[in-house]
Amino acid sequence: MNMPDMLKRPVVVGTLALVLGLVLGLVWGWGVMPVEWYDAPANLLRSDLQDEYLRMSIDSYRVNGDENLAVKRYTDLGENAPGLLQNIKASPGKLDPNFLAQYEKMLNRKKGQSPVTETQSAGSSKWLVSVAIIIGALLAVGGVGAAAFWLLRGRKRSGDVTPAQQAADIVRTTEKTDYVSKGEAPPVAHYITTYVIGDDLFDDSFSIDSPSGEFLGECGVGISETIGVGDPKKVTAFEVWMFDKNDIQTVTKVLMSAHAFNDSSVRSKLEAKGELVAFEPQRQVVLETQTLQMIATISDMQYGQGVLPEGSYFDRVTLELAIWSKR
Repeated sequence: MNMPDMLKRPVVVGTLALVLGLVLGLVWGWGVMPVEWYDAPANLLRSDLQDEYLRMSIDSYRVNGDENLAVKRYTDLGENAPGLLQNIKASPGKLDPNFLAQYEKMLNRKKGQSPVTETQSAGSSKWLVSVAIIIGALLAVGGVGAAAFWLLRGRKRSGDVTPAQQAADIVRTTEKTDYVSKGEAPPVAHYITTYVIGDDLFDDSFSIDSPSGEFLGECGVGISETIGVGDPKKVTAFEVWMFDKNDIQTVTKVLMSAHAFNDSSVRSKLEAKGELVAFEPQRQVVLETQTLQMIATISDMQYGQGVLPEGSYFDRVTLELAIWSKR
């Protein structure tokens, strides 16, 4: 299965939407607008900064004597505080060892009032909030992906597919005639084209190239005439054409519905465009120029049903175009 076919499957589209959303979310969250942390608790600092923080806290306590503030700053360091204090006692630096002893006695005395639980709880709360934000973002992206999946699935179920998409599906499932098995030379170009009612801009054209890649000409099918009024257009005739680069001319034949073919006014209107041919299932129409020959086969056709005359417009038409070089 090729990529265009895969992209028409709702499961694939939903999965791709989810992955793309996650990637864009990570790029935005980490690169474009990353989270900026401020007022982070001291226990999240690097070990050297925690050591410096405790030293400054002790020195501040020496100056202002605020025991509650000193205890809070100590407990802000969490479970690392006791080890840091012992390291400072071992290497006091500019701090007075005697005052360090007083500081430690004060901590032991105020131990029952230590706000460690409160600080750790605040840190835990911030962590939980961060986790909740990440999970919420993932759920939001997942929700968008799921919504896209169900939307596409709902459209597919309801048949909300464009006529051009329906035609492309028919083209993919239509087998080309195996001319080689019939003992004939393989065509230099071989195409299938399908019209489905509602494709008001239907006009398929194809390049004709030699096996060596030389451009030989072009061919195609387009809407020639419609009938009635309103949308979608009701096509009653198609033009099948072929251009020969070496002959410098374009030959055209007009394939008409049964109603149009038997209507003298429509015939007279379309005669100037080319030879008129009535639509019949499996009918082959030959177009020839100086160096090219094309056989256009009516592989499938279905008339539309409505208030217009029977057999007057097409609901669906599939043509097979096979071209040979006459050189």
